[in-house]
Amino acid sequence: MGQFADDTNRIHKLLSDVLKPTPFQRSQYLSDLHQADIWLKREDLTPVRSYKVRGAYAFIREALESEPDRSLFVCSSAGNHAQGFAFACRHFGKRGVVFMPLTTPQQKILKTRSFGAPLVEIQLLGDGFDAANNAAIDYCASHNGLMVPPFDHPTIIRGQATVAKEILEQSPDGYTWDRLIMPVGGGGLAAGVTKYFEETGMNAEFTLVEPDMAPSLHESLLAGERVRLERVDNFVDGAAVAQIGRENFKQLSRLSPEQVVLAPTDGVCATMIDMLNIEGVVLEPAGALAVDALNRLPEDRVRGKKIVCVISGGNFDFERLPEVKERALKFTGLKKYYVIQLPQRPGALKDFLSLLGPEDDIARFEYLKKSARNFGSVLLGIETKRPENFQALHESFDRSDVRWEDITFNEAIANFVI
Repeated sequence: MGQFADDTNRIHKLLSDVLKPTPFQRSQYLSDLHQADIWLKREDLTPVRSYKVRGAYAFIREALESEPDRSLFVCSSAGNHAQGFAFACRHFGKRGVVFMPLTTPQQKILKTRSFGAPLVEIQLLGDGFDAANNAAIDYCASHNGLMVPPFDHPTIIRGQATVAKEILEQSPDGYTWDRLIMPVGGGGLAAGVTKYFEETGMNAEFTLVEPDMAPSLHESLLAGERVRLERVDNFVDGAAVAQIGRENFKQLSRLSPEQVVLAPTDGVCATMIDMLNIEGVVLEPAGALAVDALNRLPEDRVRGKKIVCVISGGNFDFERLPEVKERALKFTGLKKYYVIQLPQRPGALKDFLSLLGPEDDIARFEYLKKSARNFGSVLLGIETKRPENFQALHESFDRSDVRWEDITFNEAIANFVI
């Protein structure tokens, strides 16, 4: 066993003061669905509903061991690191200031405030992590604070690596894992877990998962160096990072781009809805990445394999549920939006309704304008039970005198009118 693993084991022992090992569960549903043996490491069941408490606690404890009189800690976060940070500040009785993007889900803001009260102050600014991070760095410099980084630090990485130690200790006797799947944003979890397993001789293949609109690791591996993305979609906020961490990339640079799965945002939404409805598990978007990857990997890398999926977080704001459901339905082909033009004559609407199949349901019907004396434009949303029903519906449209256009994936139009 190497030095990194020894240090991680020491941190894990200290962490036991505040955190019991999270559950390690076999998912019968996912195992049956993918014809594999799939286990879930439930980091969504920590006190702060994510693994981030591990690194934050380890960092602050180590800082206080060397400087007991340190009075101010600062962090920047899209939400989960902030909660772990607040939890640790309160545990050690130290003042903290958290900088979070204005786009942070309200649930994460409220939970951070709850975990840190009355010692932790929250400041919201900027549209993404980088703006909040820059503000935190400036605040540290002007107020003599100590920055607790969300991922790019050796102690943070070792703290997150305690997830790997628990997986090994909780694995059934004699199990040899074929694949370990985990999300990657800044790279703290991925760097720590891969390093720990390498030092302890675990030979499983690693699959890392990023949002397809925030592929900082994937692009860095392709380039052979750290790449800063010019643009990041923040929907999968727990993994939406413009640049992989420097310390993290030192470990992860040995991987190939083919080991990184890029998960489409709408597909992640479908996975979240699936896990909620069938398994009763509440996942945030980043927390669903590892499970979603099962749908993206080639079948021969999943079927018949023993697989661990790290569920990284469950801090989901249910005010986002309608959007998540909407995106999931569109991704699975069960909902479409149209702009149709109906003739302006008696009975036209009745004739149009007769075109719908028995499993088609109108979810939205809204007149947009009368574009001419002879017809009127309508925004139409339709949900159905099976994706193939839309082909029959389109054929019915074509046989009628209805003019129609599918705008489901036309973002320029759909984002404006839906």
